[in-house]
Amino acid sequence: MSTETLHTTPLHALHLELGARMVPFAGYDMPVQYPLGVMKEHLHSREQAGLFDVSHMGQIRLTGSEAAKALESLVPVDIIDLPVGMQRYAMFTNEQGGILDDLMVANLGNDTLFLVVNAACKDQDLAHLRKHIGSQCEIQPLFEERALLALQGPAAVKVLARLAPEVAGMTFMQFTRVQLLGVDCYVSRSGYTGEDGFEISVPAANADALARRLLAEPEVAPIGLGARDSLRLEAGLCLYGHDMNAQTTPIEASLLWAISKVRRADGARAGGFPGAERIFAQQHDGVARKRVGLLPQERTPVREDAEIVDEAGSVIGRVCSGGFGPTLSAPVAMGYLDAAHAALDTPVWAIVRGKRVAMKVSKMPFVAQRYYRG
Repeated sequence: MSTETLHTTPLHALHLELGARMVPFAGYDMPVQYPLGVMKEHLHSREQAGLFDVSHMGQIRLTGSEAAKALESLVPVDIIDLPVGMQRYAMFTNEQGGILDDLMVANLGNDTLFLVVNAACKDQDLAHLRKHIGSQCEIQPLFEERALLALQGPAAVKVLARLAPEVAGMTFMQFTRVQLLGVDCYVSRSGYTGEDGFEISVPAANADALARRLLAEPEVAPIGLGARDSLRLEAGLCLYGHDMNAQTTPIEASLLWAISKVRRADGARAGGFPGAERIFAQQHDGVARKRVGLLPQERTPVREDAEIVDEAGSVIGRVCSGGFGPTLSAPVAMGYLDAAHAALDTPVWAIVRGKRVAMKVSKMPFVAQRYYRG
């Protein structure tokens, strides 16, 4: 896709001004790194605070007295009892139990839900919502109206509290309206790095001013997609289209924790979402393959799509995400393995440029998550 046909976010001019190296991503011209470089950007986010432009993601508002019930029919998650001022991780599933996309859902109160979906899926997600629940609630895409910033790292709360002291009292997955620089924003205490931090939905016209104000704080540096990917990989977090897709179920993706207890086979509102029967069967009977953490036992990074073999050389899986983990100063990876080889500490081998690289099945996250739970 040529640059002329790529979308841009409201911060595009700022990225260029900051010397970002831009790359096509999900149909957008996005910063992959700044002059600091991916390694230092990654470590800065772990040690101080990083500012990420995630405006390419899709923001959608659902309104109406039936909105929560309607959305619950499309996801294996408790939406009806989601408290006002909280958000929850969810997944759209298909009739085979595969994952169409993963998303965040917040309850704004007044019969209003706020969704954030993946950039590459936002048009299909919008069509999916309109097709299945468009008659039950109002569906309003905010793709052009709002930008999304992520402020991540241990200093994030101190920085954002300078603009809005009340954010210091928020805990992980809380979601609220906050005034920043005199503008109404939605702020959640969450993120995609494993660190404490915030995601800030701001009107597109005000995004540049807010980003510049945050970058003026001594603890904050701009962070690109390169470090975003290595941070989420160390945190053991999935990237849609890589670690899960429409052919992968939540059970195979090791996301059983994200299926609310009330929606499981023995729950008060069991099933009622696409693919429930297959997902429940897999939960009961087990799966043939499963997403696991993988730690290479040598310095060679193992990348996406590398085959994984057992000691005899038989193919038993494939890497779905892999790279270098700057916090660990070592390579890390995730992959899908045959269930017989998925137990912790099982030795396996990746094939990298025709050579075997020793690996070990590992628990995730690779770096301890530091979400603020109060």
